[in-house]
Amino acid sequence: MHTLRVNFQKSSSANAAESDIGDLPEWNLTDLYAGPEAADFRSDLEKAASQAGRFADSHQGKLQGYLDDGNGGGVLAGVIREYETMSDLFGRIGSFMMLYYVGNTTDPERQKFYGDVSQKLTALTTGLVFFELEFNRLEGDALEKAMSSSAELAHYRPWIDDLRKEKPFQLEDRVEQLFHEKSVTAAGAWNRLFDETMAALKFEVDGEQLALEPTLNLMMNKDGEKRKTAAEALGAVFKSNISLFASITNTLAKDKEISDRWRGFEDVADSRHLSNRVEGAVVDALVEAVRSAYPKLSHRYYAMKAGWLGMERMMHWDRNAPLPEQDDSKIGWNEAQATVLDAYAGFAPEMADIARRFFDERWIDAPVRPGKSSGAFSHPTVPSAHPYVMLNYQGKTRDVMTLAHELGHGVHQVLASDQGALMASTPLTLAETASVFGEMLTFRALLNRTTDPKTRKILLAGKVEDMLNTVVRQIAFYCFEREVHMARREGELTADQLGELWIKTQKEALGDAVEFGPGYENFWAYIPHFIHSPFYVYAYAFGDCLVNSLYARYLEAEEGFQQKYFEMLKAGGTKHHSELLQPFGLDASDPDFWGKGLSMLEGFIDELEQMGATA
Repeated sequence: MHTLRVNFQKSSSANAAESDIGDLPEWNLTDLYAGPEAADFRSDLEKAASQAGRFADSHQGKLQGYLDDGNGGGVLAGVIREYETMSDLFGRIGSFMMLYYVGNTTDPERQKFYGDVSQKLTALTTGLVFFELEFNRLEGDALEKAMSSSAELAHYRPWIDDLRKEKPFQLEDRVEQLFHEKSVTAAGAWNRLFDETMAALKFEVDGEQLALEPTLNLMMNKDGEKRKTAAEALGAVFKSNISLFASITNTLAKDKEISDRWRGFEDVADSRHLSNRVEGAVVDALVEAVRSAYPKLSHRYYAMKAGWLGMERMMHWDRNAPLPEQDDSKIGWNEAQATVLDAYAGFAPEMADIARRFFDERWIDAPVRPGKSSGAFSHPTVPSAHPYVMLNYQGKTRDVMTLAHELGHGVHQVLASDQGALMASTPLTLAETASVFGEMLTFRALLNRTTDPKTRKILLAGKVEDMLNTVVRQIAFYCFEREVHMARREGELTADQLGELWIKTQKEALGDAVEFGPGYENFWAYIPHFIHSPFYVYAYAFGDCLVNSLYARYLEAEEGFQQKYFEMLKAGGTKHHSELLQPFGLDASDPDFWGKGLSMLEGFIDELEQMGATA
């Protein structure tokens, strides 16, 4: 039997790096399954197949009859509960499959396991596609009457209301089944190709072969030559693989266009807006507010930073460089843990108690390893289990903020789990609220305990850069995606054309103080969100601006804020953003809302400007 601990292999460089920051935890996936050959995993696969077949045999073609029955509401509620129970089981299997795979996406055994289980789950769930389609064909008045008379069915009203929003864009049953079944050889296959290719890439820096994550990390090194060398290595390897990445991007954009056209979505981002349960006009207002603020935010800050670095213009590899006076010593894992938990406890002890379980019960995988997926995430898994956090921790202040961010997600996912498998999941726009709020709590805790002006400047500059990356850069990403997907409707884009769109949107966002050296035109290639979740990126900006407004309410010492905040997180996916924000007196549809959210970032830049270059 595979044991998930010993199957993780570290390179000597990873071991050396880890020794500087302490022992980093690796997650314990046995709360899901002991391994891919575990008896309970194989048993659950068989159980899932049996339940799916029995569910289809029992209920397909019968939902309207249930509704017409005298106790239609109670019967339908029972069917939904059965569907929810299956969803938890399928989710448990799929979560383990994914988490086991990302630990080393270059391992052939894990690749095969991921591919085989993906195929089995897709085949099984194809037989369940009928349920939501048939449910949406139920007569609306009769369904409403049933919900009014049955408390059991009314419990599922949020899920039913959300499902009904999908109705105008759903297709005939067999077409939906075809789309679903072919996903494993369509978008799913291209996603997997991207992941495995990116994980296998090696970048030569000063004679050492590095993976993506540590190479990107070098662009935050204090040594300008190391930043340049890392950036050039990234550019060279991306260029040598750019034909493949262009092919993946073109294929997925066309695949999405076909789906959008068949379903009747007009704008390239409409399907994302629907899944996020946010109105396109609200997103448009956010994008316009951020783009209009580029000059007073990113353009102004990067011009200031160039001066601090003694440059007239920064190169792209200098954008996230530490300030000259910044201490580049690494932050140990224990210190990172204490920093985040103390900040959470200062807001609400309950929040810290939940976050502490991630450390105590090994729900976190932190080391950088060969083949491990880059980046970071918190995976909610299923309500019957618990979330897992993945990091690539390397001891930077940004890594501490990433820990705070992902634990914010984790706390949210734990609190929302009581809503059940169908209603715990939160739209992406609101899913980023708790994570960004966790970052803000941690940043404010660090800022409040410093009295040294230089330390304050470094902390403020770091937070400004994180916020610019979260707001300005993500909106620039969104604009890039829009241009790519609209242009793809007219035909394939060459790698050069993709690079031109990338440089155009980056120049607009970052301003004249940042110069793009050779190779940067291909940096679009490594952004996983473009591949896995088109138009996901605006959710980061949405969450950041929303949190700024929420935090302003918190600073006003509004009575009962913590309780309102926890109620918002516990709601999961049961409420629209307008309902969740109403207790705080906030409204994302207000044209001034986004400007207020951006004002906190502008205020930080104002303070840095007043400090001057020698603060």
